Amino acid sequence: MSEPASSSIDKDARIAELEAALAARDTLIDTLRHQLAQLRRMTFGQSSEKLALQIEQLELALEELEGEAEVADSRTTDRVPAERVSPVRALPDHLLRAERRIEPEAGSCTCPDCGGALRPLGDDRDEQLDVAPIQWRVIRTVRPKYSCRACDRIVQAPAPVKAIARGKARFATLAHVVVNKFDHHLPLYRQAEMMAAQGIDIDRSTAARQSG
Repeated sequence: MSEPASSSIDKDARIAELEAALAARDTLIDTLRHQLAQLRRMTFGQSSEKLALQIEQLELALEELEGEAEVADSRTTDRVPAERVSPVRALPDHLLRAERRIEPEAGSCTCPDCGGALRPLGDDRDEQLDVAPIQWRVIRTVRPKYSCRACDRIVQAPAPVKAIARGKARFATLAHVVVNKFDHHLPLYRQAEMMAAQGIDIDRSTAARQSG
């Protein structure tokens, strides 16, 4: 396969991946909006502190997720919003790892600027907690970096869109928690206990902030 054809395929795959991530994010936002509408209908004509608290939490979660969506939509390679760095817990080693490699669109052999030969320069790695039916797994995203021998240009594929910036939970994980909480009435502390039984330590305050 020629290099231009390979580059076109890589670009199409990248676009498809971004579109899938954005669609999953939009689905999660729609789910939160639906749950919020249901809770508001339940409070019509009655007073309930518990329902009011759930509505407030859901509104905060929806506001945060929509804010993250706006940041992701407006993000460019020339301007990256400043983010507050906070310590992030490592995901458990015993979980199954599924690794995906994201190569630069131009490939790993030729510099897109000058056409010079690229050499490996390490990679950036990021792990997010993902969930499959009855099985938790960790998706490790690897983005190799290459440097050009001719002009010292560093080439690397852009990072994929996240559900929440710097977050460890994927779109499927957040949707799983939200559906369990509001559709199946499974409180966050019970979900945290179930995950802890599998060796996954989840901070409940973080989970509440991200899922409502």
